[in-house]
Amino acid sequence: MASPAQQLPPGWAAEWEQTHQRYLFIETATGHTQWEPPTEPSAQMQQPAMDSPPIGAAPAHHSKRRQYAAGQTQAYYGSAEEPSMLQPMSQPPQQAGMEPQLFTPGLAAPSFAMQQQGQTQPPYYDPNQAQQQPDYINSQQQQPAYGQPNPNALADQFSQMGLGGQRSFSLQTANLLTSPPDPRELSLPPPEIRLPPNATVTPSQFANADPSYQRSTLNAFPNTSSLLSKSKLPLALVISPYRTVSENEPQVPLVTDTVIARCRRCRTYINPFVQFIDGGNRWRCCMCNLSNEVPQMFDWDQTRNQPGDRWSRAELSHGTVEYVAPTEYMVRPPQPAVYVFLIDVSHTAVQSGMVATATRTILENLDRIPDEDDRTKIAIVCFDVSLYFFSLPPGQSEPTMLVVSDVDDVFLPKPTDLLLNLAEARSGGGLQSLLTRINDMFKENSIIGSALGPALQAGFKLMVPIGGKIIALSSSLPSIGVGALKNREDPKILGTSKESGLLQAASPFYKTFAIECSRAQVSVDMFLFSSAYQDVASLSCLPHYTSGQTYYYPAFNAARTEDALKFAHEFGEVLAMPIMLEVIMRVRASRGLRMSSFHGNFFVRSTDLLAMPTVATNQGYAIEIQIEETINTPFVVLQTAVLHTTCYGERRIRVVTSAYPVTSNLSEVFASVDQIALAVLLANKAVERTLSHKLEDARDAVFNKLVEILQTYKSSMTAAGAGASAQLAIGENMKMLPVLVLGLLKNVGIRQSAQIPPDIRAYSQALLTSLPAQLLIPYIYPSFYSLHNMPPEAGTVGPDGVIMPPPLPLTSERLERHGLFLIEDGQTIFLWVGRDAVPQLIMDVFNLPSYDVLRGGKTTLPVLENSFSQRVNAIVQKTREMRRGVYYPHLYIVKEDGEPPLRLWALSALVQDRADVLPSYQQFISSLKEKVNGNGGY
Repeated sequence: MASPAQQLPPGWAAEWEQTHQRYLFIETATGHTQWEPPTEPSAQMQQPAMDSPPIGAAPAHHSKRRQYAAGQTQAYYGSAEEPSMLQPMSQPPQQAGMEPQLFTPGLAAPSFAMQQQGQTQPPYYDPNQAQQQPDYINSQQQQPAYGQPNPNALADQFSQMGLGGQRSFSLQTANLLTSPPDPRELSLPPPEIRLPPNATVTPSQFANADPSYQRSTLNAFPNTSSLLSKSKLPLALVISPYRTVSENEPQVPLVTDTVIARCRRCRTYINPFVQFIDGGNRWRCCMCNLSNEVPQMFDWDQTRNQPGDRWSRAELSHGTVEYVAPTEYMVRPPQPAVYVFLIDVSHTAVQSGMVATATRTILENLDRIPDEDDRTKIAIVCFDVSLYFFSLPPGQSEPTMLVVSDVDDVFLPKPTDLLLNLAEARSGGGLQSLLTRINDMFKENSIIGSALGPALQAGFKLMVPIGGKIIALSSSLPSIGVGALKNREDPKILGTSKESGLLQAASPFYKTFAIECSRAQVSVDMFLFSSAYQDVASLSCLPHYTSGQTYYYPAFNAARTEDALKFAHEFGEVLAMPIMLEVIMRVRASRGLRMSSFHGNFFVRSTDLLAMPTVATNQGYAIEIQIEETINTPFVVLQTAVLHTTCYGERRIRVVTSAYPVTSNLSEVFASVDQIALAVLLANKAVERTLSHKLEDARDAVFNKLVEILQTYKSSMTAAGAGASAQLAIGENMKMLPVLVLGLLKNVGIRQSAQIPPDIRAYSQALLTSLPAQLLIPYIYPSFYSLHNMPPEAGTVGPDGVIMPPPLPLTSERLERHGLFLIEDGQTIFLWVGRDAVPQLIMDVFNLPSYDVLRGGKTTLPVLENSFSQRVNAIVQKTREMRRGVYYPHLYIVKEDGEPPLRLWALSALVQDRADVLPSYQQFISSLKEKVNGNGGY
């Protein structure tokens, strides 16, 4: 049989690549290279999107692509040929002589298919629909799947590739210099996990855990440590084992019969990737290959008391499953949920309205605090420079206040009746009476000072035998007793090498006390409200090591309705959230893999056991993986097991299992990169480095990692090799990685600036290390929509809720003087109003006669009796609700010629623009290209 090199169409040559042990095919006329055997010229013309972008030399039509990019800019200045601002995004201009191969995969794919059908309406899709229908394929229209410009042609290639039917990855190369970022790509699913045939015991689409629970930076694992090192790609898992599940999403299956099959040697839980042997009486572990007996009751239906169907068991068909645990999984009986509220009642706290808002929110949410079994306990301790306890004996309707002034040696003034049973305290009316009266008790309080540390010790003493959650609400810098802090904010060191010192805890108390809490199964949530320096860096240590969360409301003033509404909403959601108690988490992996480092809010109890006293939903974790020995199996399995007690008193185990193919081919490793997971990992590592080194070191480390990846890609995957290249090549599946890294480098948490207050920076870092991917990605690469000319369906209700406008690239080139735009990062929403906005637009949205009388700043948007107002309000509401988590972003109106600080804050979200000393996306890409070619850097 002739080799591929002997079956070439005219105009092609083949060169044997020793490194990859395969032929590289070269088009002699243009220098274009590709790994796949070329087809006939006619086929090439019919399927232009299939071609990998050139390696080594630019094709002739690049100049036309640049004209297209210029056309995009031209549209914003009222070109008669291209009147619609959104047109360049979705409809490439039809210039004379323009050939189909000008179609840019990923940028204009949807409109390309629409143009083929002769339709003029630009297509827009909802990102939420994109996640549910990852292939974007229906009978009328074909859209490219993730990183695959032409699915049909690729499918033909896949059928000829791989071993034993397993499809290989086909690497598609993009040139970053000619492929501008398309934010719609962030809504696409990660590269497909292509396991060999019969890898699972049941043909279930749910066998691999959904990426929202667990995803890897690489969806094909290198078989050796040296191959991983050569790629320069980090290998890590990004995990959110407890995420909220909406009504229209599949629920996590619950196994209630307490029959739990685990490997005797490595303790892996049975999962879809094991093998049954010996007539089904034994199963072989997918991690360590040990043969185990199938439990006697595994095939018995306990509810019907008859033989059951083994294949209907959820753990054999679902990658994410939860077990009701038998008693041997309990160190002690399941404990009740305990909430201890520590409320700052100093002069500052009362005057800001925090005390009144907090007590009213607790009162209004008593019904929502998890308490199905009537066992939940609650205590309220107030503090200024003294501690105020409240006793409510059973049957008594009026609470008694007990004051402890000695904060140097904290003690409980009464052994009982301080920690109340929630149901009993409510039934007598005493708890409601207390919450109603606290603000009045302290409204004349003139004491300035905070004994937060002693208050934390008191809360700990109240709950230490049981464990639970301390929720501390503080409005000023702790100044009295243990944990007292000094104001160390110094504008002179901001932006210098000493700034990272302000991001580290100033007092060892907050770490040592956190470890003490972790041992006693106590976690801490911090709600911080100060208008002055509060040392968020020190206080956020407590949530960090106890698996809690920090919430920050700078300059909180409840007299502003928006401030009170945001805090009340978020605090209420925290109270209503189901929490998991006494949690331990461990990740197991196939032989040859080891968990090497851990990022997130927890305490590492032993080498790989993560202790979390309580876990709220929607926290994210990142765990780096080392390859310790050569992997000889066709795929590897990683399993996260989380043992916990529900807040309803049931011990459970959540098991999240993912399998990934193993490859010895570097191109397959690159083709499998999940750029979202990689960005999440880089954010966690950057913050960690700022604490151990300097902010500048963290920025350099992130930038250099990106350069390393691009250099390796160029030298290994392109014909340019180690030499200079006119392009900046990267895999199609990683095209958004550079702009995500740029967004991270410009994020408040690590941005180069001498203007960022340390509290703001520390809070941002707390978010970067705890948000799950769904919230973290918009936090570093915000969403940007044009509202004044959005499609007619945007803002209306579709099958999956409110339809969002198409997202725009984050550049001010998209702003128009007569326009209305929305920019949001999951924490803040900006409505940008152009100075030439017509009076009718201002009237329809803000109910004001003209732009001149519109005021910028924090606001609540009115809902008016016109369809445009209702659509804009629906988009704002959807923005606040579409992601998991408790956050309720403030809405700011930003006028184009309004207050400079607010305008600059909003513009800083447009990360593709130049800002201060930070480069634009084009400058960033140019510096990357220089660095990759060895000529300089960022």
